[in-house]
Formats: sequence, C-alpha cells, structure tokens
Amino acid sequence: MTKRTAAKYKIDRRMGENIWGRAKSPVNKREYGPGQHGQRRKNKLSDFGTQLRAKQKLKGYYGDLTEKQFRRIYAEAVRLRGDTGEMLIGLLERRLDAVVYRAKFVPTIFASRQFINHGHVTVNGKRVNIASYRVKEGDVIAVRDRSRQLAIVLEAVGLAERDVPDYLDVDHNKMTATFVRTPALGDVPYPVVMEPNLVVEFYSR
Repeated sequence: MTKRTAAKYKIDRRMGENIWGRAKSPVNKREYGPGQHGQRRKNKLSDFGTQLRAKQKLKGYYGDLTEKQFRRIYAEAVRLRGDTGEMLIGLLERRLDAVVYRAKFVPTIFASRQFINHGHVTVNGKRVNIASYRVKEGDVIAVRDRSRQLAIVLEAVGLAERDVPDYLDVDHNKMTATFVRTPALGDVPYPVVMEPNLVVEFYSR
C-alpha cells in the first residue's frame, strides 16, 4: 500500500487549484499555498517549474502516487504506440483505484485505495485488494455484497459534485461497473486542466 506522504488538501493548496473539484477544498477559501510563506509564493514559474507542477498535479490527483510508481507508469506509456501523454492518461485510468473512484463507489481516490486494500472490491467475481491492479476492457468491477451498505459507499453514490464518465457502464443498484474502453484525455472528467504533454516534456529533458 502506498503511504500518503501529504494531506490531500495540502496538495490542493500547494497547486493552488481544487484538483478533485470537492466542495470541502480549502482552495475555495484560501487560494494561496500552505505554510508560513504561502501567500508570498507568486513568482512566475520557469519552463521547468511549469512542467514539474503539471507532473505533481497529475501524480497528486491519482492519490499522490510515489515518484517511483509514477515514473514506472510513464516508462510504460513511452513503450506503447501512440501519443505518450494520451497513453499515460489511459494507463492511470485503468488502475483499479481510479475505476472504483470514477464509478462513484467511494467519495475520494484516497478512500478508493483503502476500500480496495480492505477487500471490498471484486474484479470479474474475484476479490482484488491491490489498488494498482490494471483493469482491461470488458472487466466487471463490483462492490462485495456485504460492503454495499457501508456509509462511505452510500455517501459516494449520492455525491452531486461529479458524474460517471461514459467509458464506464455503472449500475448503482447492483454496485457494478464495466470498464468499456480505455479513455483518451478528452474523455476524463478532470475538474481542472491536466497537461500530460508537459509531463512528457519534464521526463524527456
């Protein structure tokens, strides 16, 4: 299990954006960074700084992945045929924790990782407790019967702040989600602008 090294809302404040689009984000009240000198960090970013911020924002969005994890996913995206930025997004969206979050089975990507680790999720009828498990097109992801009435699940289903994307076929009555296809960047409902092209530039230096 990946250790979360920073509080999720500190990521929001460090980026200066509400990257998950949540109503509780402190960026809605304080648009400056955390810490004693947060309000003074308004310097114009260099090209390197812009690329680094894009990488940190994308990495943070998916549950603050470790640099080693993220770099490994990027290296795989490079090996695939096609636009590397698009391949990177596709690989990130195929992570089981991302799919469970997108299906609105849990309220946050961090809750998704914990939910999976605790054994509440199955893929094609088999329990999977690895958040980084990569789903394939046609896979059916489900919340186990005994877990469907958990408060965290009921809260997530009722959230109005985000919709289920069309590359998932979700039935909230049965608590199942079918991964229909691997999405392109334009298919993913990010609340803020993500720039995987800058991530590619960062790692290509």
